[in-house]
Amino acid sequence: MAIFSLWVINKAGGLVYQRNFADGLAQLTSNEYLVLAGTLHGIHAITSRLSPAGSSSGAQVIEGETFKMTILLTATGTKFVLLTSLAEVTADSVLQRVYEAYADAVMKNPFHTPEMPVRSEGFDTRITSLIGTGQS
Repeated sequence: MAIFSLWVINKAGGLVYQRNFADGLAQLTSNEYLVLAGTLHGIHAITSRLSPAGSSSGAQVIEGETFKMTILLTATGTKFVLLTSLAEVTADSVLQRVYEAYADAVMKNPFHTPEMPVRSEGFDTRITSLIGTGQS
């Protein structure tokens, strides 16, 4: 079980935080990460409208052959995305704790501009203590 990467996507679909935790991931450029975040934002918007049984908050888990994306959508529209191995079962609770760290270290920072890239040493430190290297 492993945690590969964490993304924070603002309500407009912009990538405001991205961090890898495992070796072996494809080496992507900053632009490629921005495109992927925007694409995921669009997919999430589409899936929120496809529900045959009323309203939906959109995709919560997307699985590939070798990985899983777990998505936490907040009340403000910010998305927290965790890329993990298929066997990872703690993704939901990790995302909830990441959200709490984000609220404490980023949103309570008077010098942070909402919807802008996260540049907070306190947030980075909390993520490191929460996820570490991502290896279970």
